[in-house]
Amino acid sequence: MKKDSEKEIISTLKYVSHMKSELMLSEIRNYITSDMSVEQMYDVIRPFLYELDIDVIQEGADLRLRRSPPAVVMKLTENEIKKNELFFRSAVVSAKLQTLIEQYISKKTAKQWNDPVVLDRIRKAVLDQKDLYWKEGSSRKISYKKGYNVLGYLAYQFPVYFVQFQHILYDMALSGILKTRMKVLDVGTGPGTVPLAIADFYKRLEGRKVDIHCVELYDENIEAFNSIVPQYASDYVTLHEPIRSDVCKIKPESLPENIDLMVFSNVLNEIKDVTIEQKADMVLKLAQRLAPDGSILVIEPADRTNSVELRRLSIALKEAGLGIYAPCSFIWNTGCSLKECWSFEQKQDINPTLLMHRLAECDEPYRYINTDLKYSYFIVRKDGLTKECYRVPPKARFARFSKIGMHKDKRINVVCSLMSGDLGDGKYSLYKLCDGTSRKAVYAVLPWHNVTEDNSLIKRAKYGEILEIHNVLVNYNKEKDAYNLLLSKGSTVGRAGYENDD
Repeated sequence: MKKDSEKEIISTLKYVSHMKSELMLSEIRNYITSDMSVEQMYDVIRPFLYELDIDVIQEGADLRLRRSPPAVVMKLTENEIKKNELFFRSAVVSAKLQTLIEQYISKKTAKQWNDPVVLDRIRKAVLDQKDLYWKEGSSRKISYKKGYNVLGYLAYQFPVYFVQFQHILYDMALSGILKTRMKVLDVGTGPGTVPLAIADFYKRLEGRKVDIHCVELYDENIEAFNSIVPQYASDYVTLHEPIRSDVCKIKPESLPENIDLMVFSNVLNEIKDVTIEQKADMVLKLAQRLAPDGSILVIEPADRTNSVELRRLSIALKEAGLGIYAPCSFIWNTGCSLKECWSFEQKQDINPTLLMHRLAECDEPYRYINTDLKYSYFIVRKDGLTKECYRVPPKARFARFSKIGMHKDKRINVVCSLMSGDLGDGKYSLYKLCDGTSRKAVYAVLPWHNVTEDNSLIKRAKYGEILEIHNVLVNYNKEKDAYNLLLSKGSTVGRAGYENDD
């Protein structure tokens, strides 16, 4: 009987909202046979509001239902930018979310979350996961079948992944590839890291809407998801029960259509015994459900193995017909020929959670504090849009990295993408560079005593940004089989396409 009443309410809402651009939820009672309160009816209709293009406004004890304006490109207001910049300046998992996670641990273990026995078992889970992570081949079997596997993840990996996803979302918003109304699919959601990050990000926005669908295999992850995520999501976030499926066996027809953002966050690296080509085929199959102007975001850890595999996957998808939006750019209009590209983004460390601090109260505290924010990612699209539109002008006097060996021990000018944060030490700064033609790795080296106003932009430039670098000395590093471009006091760095730079 309950399901019949819910169907009647949804059917009535569809009919009435089609006839009227605005109505009070209490009016629905005039068209249905069941006797339900406004609050009960809202619980029924809430999961369908996004698809029905309906906004809800609280008015006393009633709710006003109004047709949503059409989705347009999201343009952040000054206030939204200010809120986000403030958050990233000292990023941390919010107190409310930390409490929800602590409450889930207590519920799951039937003990206080900070009970010494519970903390010891979480420590063991963290160490076991770290040990498995560094194994290779068939011995690398990362699983979340046991409850403490999930608790270990929530304690150690989750806070970093939670913040790093918000960094990427914020950059996508500033770049103009998010919409005021978004439909998101998170493939391999785990305990809900991406939905929680989206919910947190949307708390700093003003009236934006997002509809979140997820795929997850493990029951323990889904249990954690259902216990934590709905309690943290605001009214601007519509959640759907996770689809239970193996990532490798998802059927496209089981997924929603016209997805604006499809996410694979720290999940593809955990699939064992699958080739790059097979992973590309899997992503391409699911891309059938992507909106024409939608994006596919793939994120992996920044270690060399996973980062290199990520780049290979991006090239495989490019060769299969998807366009790379970021961070790679092809400024010479050529395909990438570098066989092993290790490139990652680096942001300011996050603040540790209270749970991390409690786990660190032991003989080896460093094992349980995870605050480094380093990650590799790429975004691909169907429409050919790229974040960086710059292309090297004809007859421009820049040396290609593919021919950099011809310029050994000479000074040259180059134009390239900045593809890392500072990898150096106190004596010099070191940055990975790429112009899309590299056959060997190329780095910019800036000794601290050579820093000038004219070359210091490289220290402030963003990951993936296109730079013109003039008057650099080419050195070959035999030990690393790579080339270093040495910046001197006479070298200059500017943004490509700009005559002057600040």
